[in-house]
Amino acid sequence: MSGAEIQIRRANGAGAPTIAQLLHDFNTEFAEPTPGSAALTAICGRLLDDGEMTVLLGGSGPDGLAVLRFRTAIWTGRPEAHLQELYVVPERRGGGIGRALLEAAMAAAREAGATGIDLNTGETDTAARALYESAGFTNLEGGPDGPSMLFYEREL
Repeated sequence: MSGAEIQIRRANGAGAPTIAQLLHDFNTEFAEPTPGSAALTAICGRLLDDGEMTVLLGGSGPDGLAVLRFRTAIWTGRPEAHLQELYVVPERRGGGIGRALLEAAMAAAREAGATGIDLNTGETDTAARALYESAGFTNLEGGPDGPSMLFYEREL
């Protein structure tokens, strides 16, 4: 399936149950905690209805999603884009859905006025890293050719 044949559509609040199930499946696949589909449906519905996130669905199932969040940069007053999640169901990987979703997310970020987009991925997720790097993303953590950016988090 070529990128031109992959259907990408922007979700609205009515798509919250589908989005929630994909996110639940994503975290379950990678043994990460999830509040469950019902809780995620409520959260996603609210975030979509409030315009706090943009979700793109890809494929006919849908078979994947991209979750895009924005924040305003203090230095420019312009939007900065963060690709919070990119997921394709296992049986549809390798068919271009992930790349189509990534390209659509970058286009949505540009449309919103963002001048850049960032994301995080697991060090061992070599397929995702290859996708991002082939799309022009630069790994800023631990790079030998310049300053490194490190990602920190803590529970509150």
